[in-house]
Amino acid sequence: MTDLPSLAPPGIMLGIGLGGFFDGIVLHQIFQAHAMLSAVIPLNSMMNMKANMLADGLFHAFMWMATLIGVTLLWRALNGRRDASAAGWRLIGYMLAGWGWFNLVEGLIDHHLLDLHHVVEALGLSMWDWLFLASGIVLILVGHVIARKSSQAT
Repeated sequence: MTDLPSLAPPGIMLGIGLGGFFDGIVLHQIFQAHAMLSAVIPLNSMMNMKANMLADGLFHAFMWMATLIGVTLLWRALNGRRDASAAGWRLIGYMLAGWGWFNLVEGLIDHHLLDLHHVVEALGLSMWDWLFLASGIVLILVGHVIARKSSQAT
């Protein structure tokens, strides 16, 4: 069983994609808390809104590609596995870690370094941006704990 591919790459890629989709769908579209470039291009004209919508669309396309890569890697990794239950928990753990990596990297780059947007745009840099980073760290840690524990069970 040691020659089987790791579930870490597909789990992390799926977590990145799903974390990005959650961010885009919930924070960008449902709550409309921010758009991809809303701190740089304010949503105060139709032209600016179109620019932000294009940036949001490109972001979603990138998240879709990450998810597609994750599904492809998962297909390869699960081919011929007999440890389906433990493998499922490992995958869930790595997906949580991938979601955490998305939150951490996207938060650091877009919220803090480039100042492209904030979790709640109306507040600017706020505790919500710091909580977004913290959620990334927590998801990474919890995900890796679940993955390691399920690896030890096999």
